[in-house]
Amino acid sequence: MARRGFRAGREQEGERCVVKQIDLTDNWFHGAVSLEHLDYGIKPWRIPYQDYNLYPPEGIEGKAAICAGIRLRMYTDAEVIKLSFTPLAEAAALDCLVDGRLIQTLPLPDGATNALFDKAIPSGFKELEIWLPQNTGMTLTGLWIDEEASAKPLIDKRPRWITYGSSITQCVAASSPTRAWPAIAAAKCGFNLTNLGFSGNCHMEPMIGRLIRDLPADFISLCVGVNIYGAGTLSPRMFQPLLIGLLETIRDKHPNTPLLVISPIYGTHRETEPNSLGFTLPMMREAIRETIRMLQERGDRHLYYQDGLGWLGAEDAALLTDGLHPGAEGYEVLGQRFPNMINS
Repeated sequence: MARRGFRAGREQEGERCVVKQIDLTDNWFHGAVSLEHLDYGIKPWRIPYQDYNLYPPEGIEGKAAICAGIRLRMYTDAEVIKLSFTPLAEAAALDCLVDGRLIQTLPLPDGATNALFDKAIPSGFKELEIWLPQNTGMTLTGLWIDEEASAKPLIDKRPRWITYGSSITQCVAASSPTRAWPAIAAAKCGFNLTNLGFSGNCHMEPMIGRLIRDLPADFISLCVGVNIYGAGTLSPRMFQPLLIGLLETIRDKHPNTPLLVISPIYGTHRETEPNSLGFTLPMMREAIRETIRMLQERGDRHLYYQDGLGWLGAEDAALLTDGLHPGAEGYEVLGQRFPNMINS
């Protein structure tokens, strides 16, 4: 489908100054796998949207349309930014960053169709980012700035990081999009983030291996196991073969890219209670550790393992809101600790 921007125009924003609409094209978007161009807007996806049917059920149970980690980047002297979109399916929050610093979190109710950032945006030219929600999808219909201001897309030259995982990586319960742990970790490590956290849907499907394989990446991390435990999707017999297949598929096009595999964080009763297929989290951790050791011995010098208990362990159980998911505070702790996971 042809790439097209939105026709420039003008709009009065209540009592505020007149703002103007600027062209919104692919170059503004970062963190998306693909962009669907519709007659009325641009919808970012975290899978190739053309291959929707290859990610059953329904595009990874609808999670691929959620905007976790997706943001707009611009170089601008605007002091007012307005983003318009089709009605939100649920309440969400957007973040505005200036030169890497969070200056405004904007909570939005379900059904909202625009977001106005007009608080504390400094004058003069700066690097500005708008982070989209980590809990819902959006189709963007326009971008508006001050009448006298200008804006242009801002490229991101930082190393590309792909992180794959479950709801613990998607971070629905984070306070806002930039307070999800992958966003915090990306900022601390200087990474250009692509977040492939799919709530309830980290099952090491072959198409995910192909997706990560085909994306540009300078660093890749995988947090695997907990959804497989919860849904009973893989037995102890099939877990290790599927993990090997996932890693070897990624290695088809990323033979030397640093690849970190993290086993599950502390999971309360899941540590001792077998699931429907007789798996416990300690059994999974051992299977992951042994898989990484075997592939390292076969010559993979850029493959690494970290025990999730070293990231968030039993001593951190108070951070888990339901015995499994870190709350908002827990996600920030994960983000702050992540650099130690890649440097140790």
